[in-house]
Amino acid sequence: MIRQRDRNLHVVREQEDPTDRIVREILDELNSEDSMQQRQQKQETQNRKRKKLRRRLMLGIMLLVVVLGGVYLFVNLQTYGRVQVTDSWRNKGTASNSYREFADGILKFSRDGVSYLDQKGEEQWNHPYQIKNLFIDIGEVSAAVADKGGNDIFVIQKDGVKGEIHTSMPVERVSISRQGIVSAILKNDSSAAVMCYDMVGNVLVEHKTSSAGTGYPLDIALSSDGRVMQVLYFFTQEGRITSKVIYYNFGEAGEGRTDNQVSSSEYVDTVMASGFFLDESTSVAVGDNCLAIYRGKETPKEAKRINLDKEIKSVFHNKNYIGLILKNEGREGYELRLYNADGKVVISKNFTGDYSNVKLCGRQVIMYDGKKCSIFMRNGILKFDGEMDSDILEIFPIMGVNRYIVISADGIDKIRLVK
Repeated sequence: MIRQRDRNLHVVREQEDPTDRIVREILDELNSEDSMQQRQQKQETQNRKRKKLRRRLMLGIMLLVVVLGGVYLFVNLQTYGRVQVTDSWRNKGTASNSYREFADGILKFSRDGVSYLDQKGEEQWNHPYQIKNLFIDIGEVSAAVADKGGNDIFVIQKDGVKGEIHTSMPVERVSISRQGIVSAILKNDSSAAVMCYDMVGNVLVEHKTSSAGTGYPLDIALSSDGRVMQVLYFFTQEGRITSKVIYYNFGEAGEGRTDNQVSSSEYVDTVMASGFFLDESTSVAVGDNCLAIYRGKETPKEAKRINLDKEIKSVFHNKNYIGLILKNEGREGYELRLYNADGKVVISKNFTGDYSNVKLCGRQVIMYDGKKCSIFMRNGILKFDGEMDSDILEIFPIMGVNRYIVISADGIDKIRLVK
């Protein structure tokens, strides 16, 4: 028998007692307040942990800075007198070659050819030639090897010889830009010329000089982009020695100008004999009694002139500093003086001993002659004063603390300065 659902039935729910409802709401509110207090306490605990962690982290960083500063001061504020050889490579015929640091490796050159070595002394390429009186201009990317008094210039980069230039007159001076553009002073018995070539030998600029006009060119320099050329001229005017520093611009700034000349400065009773660029907008001319710093990428103008009261023994530079070795008057020894690009003296140190080779490597001044070597830091600290085992042909710093590569007649050594 099938039961039928009674459609008239319905569930009657018991109504909640008002007192119970009020109690429940109060309990819910209390529970909610307790939960909020717990969350606040938890957040405060987390914040305290974070602050504690930050304090520990800051303390650790400060401690690390102190330790690193102590290590730096310990390493750099003392003078080393000995070296420890950490690795060696022996090459035959090393003594008959010349060596220069170049493009993260070593350029080896002689009258018979040029080659590029890595820092282990392994030859990457070589190029033979015959040069009687070799001299070289080296930049960060490109180098020019020339035959002084001859007619050949070779343009070199890290991966090989990029071009050979054959000149119409004997080569006197050369300068090379980053891209491999070469400027040169050429001369014969009766005349001189200022030339610019691309790396394969095409003539870009030809400028004849005369003693009655601009004077005799003594030095030449190119900006890294090859756009601006500096030439130092020497002549006599009314019986007085005079120098000219002339800039030529081969871009838009020089268009329409006679011989692309954009600026010229005269220095009476001065022989300006050395010129170079620190960067594309800063260049320098050094004379026998003054130093001039020029500013301007397109039209360089003299920004500062520094009078020198000592005889100059040698001039050297990198992209940040101008270095001079000056002969002390009335007492023994020399002064090492280093200027920054603004003409401010950053090092002035007296030293004794003659060094035929002086170079800037980053923030270090390295001087060497025979076995003797001295290294001054940018802060004026004498970092090394001692001797190597053999005559030094080239030396430069490498990655690591107090580490250097030294090339001698015996081969190539990696060394570390030690007490």
